[in-house]
Amino acid sequence: MYATSVCAGDFHAETRRFFAGKRVVVTGGGGFIGSHVVEQLLAMGATVAVPSRTGQGRFLGHLGDRVEQRRADITDDGACRAALKGADVVMHLAADVAGLAYNMAHPASIFDANMRMGLAVLAACRDLDIGRVMLCSSACVYPRFCSVPTPESEGFLDQPEPTNAGYGWSKRMLEFLGAQYAAEFGLSVAIARPYNAYGPRDNCDPERSHVIPALIRKALSAKDGVLPVWGDGKASRSFVYVDDFARGLVEVAARYPLAEAINIGADEETTIGELAGLVAQLISERTGRPLRLQFDTSAPAGQPRRHCDVTKARTLLGFEAKVGLRDGLSRTIDWIMSP
Repeated sequence: MYATSVCAGDFHAETRRFFAGKRVVVTGGGGFIGSHVVEQLLAMGATVAVPSRTGQGRFLGHLGDRVEQRRADITDDGACRAALKGADVVMHLAADVAGLAYNMAHPASIFDANMRMGLAVLAACRDLDIGRVMLCSSACVYPRFCSVPTPESEGFLDQPEPTNAGYGWSKRMLEFLGAQYAAEFGLSVAIARPYNAYGPRDNCDPERSHVIPALIRKALSAKDGVLPVWGDGKASRSFVYVDDFARGLVEVAARYPLAEAINIGADEETTIGELAGLVAQLISERTGRPLRLQFDTSAPAGQPRRHCDVTKARTLLGFEAKVGLRDGLSRTIDWIMSP
C-alpha cells in the first residue's frame, strides 16, 4: 500500500495548530484524493471520520481504527446531517468525477450527482453550525479560451469548457452556493480550485480514467509498440501530484476561509504530446519495450490549454507544488505496476 510522503512538518505552523485535536469529516475520504487528505490530517493530530455509501473506504484499510468510517448516502439530507454531526471541520471532496469521454457522455448525470451532494453538505453544515467547511472545486470551471496562466478572477467568465460542461457547471455552482451560505448564514467557507491531479490510487478504470492513468494503462498493454494518444498532442495541462494536491486542500481549509476560490496546482504547463512521450520513456525503461506515439486527431482533446496561475496560493499561503512531473509519473507508474 502506497503511503503519502507528506508529514506534519510540511504544513504551515498555523495549519498544524488549526487541525490539532479537531474532529474532521472528509466526504470522499476513502477515494484517490481523499485518502491522502485523511493521512495528512491524521499526521497533524486530527480525529477523522469518513462517510460513504458502503462504510468501507477503498484506500483506508491500512489505517485501521484510526479513521471512523460511517455508512451514509450524503445525497440524502437526513443521512448527510447524521454523517457530519460532531464535526468541527468538514472537507467536502466527494464528487462524481471522470475523464473526458465519460464527461462528454454523461453531463446531466454528473451535474445532478455533484449538486445533490453539495446542496446536502452545505445545508447540513449550516444546520449543525459547523465551524469550517472546505469545498473542493476544480479548474474545470474555467472557459475554453481563458488567459494562460489562468487567474482565479476568470472562474465565472463565459461558460466552462464544453467537453466537461456537467462537471464544470456543478463546480461553479458549488462555489457560488458556498459563497452565498457564507453571506447569508455566516458559514465559514474555504474554496480550493485545484488543477489536474494524478498519482498513486488514481482511477485506472478504462471508462472513467483521466489522461495520465489512461496513458500508463495503454502503454503497459500496447500492441506492436504503439501508444495511442487522443488528439494531436498540442493540448496542454497543468498536472499536480496527489500529495501536493491534498496538501493544498488542507492549507486552504485552515488558512483561507474567505468564501472565494484559490487555485491549487503546479506552475508547469505540459502538452499531452510531451506527457505521452515521457510516459512512453518511463514505461520502456521498466519493460525494455520501446514505444512510439500514434496520435488520433479524430478523438476529442478537451480544453486547448490549461496552466495554473499560482500567484495567489504562493503569495497568501506560501503554497508551492514540490513534486515535479517526471518524479510524480515514476511514482505513479511504480504503483500501477506493483503487485
